[in-house]
Amino acid sequence: MHILQNISLQSYNTFGISAKAKHFCEVSNIEELKNVFSLKEYPTKFVISGGSNLLLTKDIEALVIHINLKGISIIEEDNDYVILKVMAGENWHEMILWTLENNYGGLENMSLIPGKTGTAPIQNIGAYGVELKDHFVSCEALHTETLEIKSFSKEACKFGYRDSYFKNEGKGKFVITSVNLKLTKTNHILNTSYGSIEEELLKKNIKKPSIQDISNAVITIRQSKLPDPKEIGNSGSFFKNPILSKEEFLVFSSEHPEAPFYKISDTLFKVPAGWLIEQSGFKGKRLGDAGVHKKQALVLVNYGKATGQEILNLAHTIISEVRNKFGITISPEVNIIR
Repeated sequence: MHILQNISLQSYNTFGISAKAKHFCEVSNIEELKNVFSLKEYPTKFVISGGSNLLLTKDIEALVIHINLKGISIIEEDNDYVILKVMAGENWHEMILWTLENNYGGLENMSLIPGKTGTAPIQNIGAYGVELKDHFVSCEALHTETLEIKSFSKEACKFGYRDSYFKNEGKGKFVITSVNLKLTKTNHILNTSYGSIEEELLKKNIKKPSIQDISNAVITIRQSKLPDPKEIGNSGSFFKNPILSKEEFLVFSSEHPEAPFYKISDTLFKVPAGWLIEQSGFKGKRLGDAGVHKKQALVLVNYGKATGQEILNLAHTIISEVRNKFGITISPEVNIIR
C-alpha cells in the first residue's frame, strides 16, 4: 500500500469531475484498511469506492482511500436459498451477472445500477420495485476509530427510502467491508409489475420470463433512458423521488390530476421527481457543460468540462423551480462534497 500525492480523481467519479486528492491510496484487504485508518499523520480521511453516487465540488484536502476489496463466496445454502458474502469492492452489476450465471434470483431488477457493492447498503439502492433491503441479511464494517469489524443486521441498518444508518448516525464512523445477501435457488419470485418491464417482455414475446429475461429487460430499459457514464459524465438519478403524505398528495393530485404516482401505503405516495423536473421545463436543458439529460430529467450530466459547483448550481435552480411550481421540495440522492 503506497500513499500517493496530488492524484486526479477524474477517473474515480462517474461525473468525471477533475478534482484532486492531496493524498491517495488504494486498499485491497482488511489489514490494509485497518493500517491506513491507524495512520495518525493523516488526521482526515475520505473513503471513495465506485464514485457513482458522488459530486465533487472541490479538491479533497485529505487522505483519499479507494476501496478495492474483492471476492464473492457462499457462506450458507440449502435446496432453496443461498447466502452470499460479497466484498465491498465488487462491481454491483458484474456481481449480479455472476448471480444470474449461477441461477441465483432476487437482484435481477437492480441490474446495471452503477457502483460497488459496499456502497449499496448506505443508499439502500433500488430499482424497478426491488430494494437492497429485500435481499439483505447483514454487512460487516470497520469502525474507523476502534479499527474493530462490526456486523450489522438488517434491523441495525435502519433502511429507509434511499436511506440507512450509515447516512445518518453512522456517517463517517464506519467503512463497509462486505455485504451478505440471501437469494433464491429455486422458485424465483419475479417482479415484473414495475415500470416498463412487462412491456419490454411483450416486445420480445416472452410469456414465461426467467430471472435472466428480467435482467435483460431492465438493462434494455435503463440503456434507453440513462446515459453511459463512460460517454457522458453522470451519477444516474441525481434526485430522490419525493414521498408525500396522504394530505399533501390529495392537494397535489387535485391540482395536477395528470401527474403519475406510486402508492406506497394508505398514507404515503411517491411522485416521480423526473416528471416534476420535466414539467418545470428542464429536460434537455444545458447551462455550459452542466445539463439535464435529454431522455431522463432525473439525470444531471457533465457534457465535458463542467465543474462540480456548476452541476450543483444547476441542481439548486431545479429544486427552486420545482418548489415554486408544485410546492414540493425535491432533494439530491447524490452525496455532495462541498
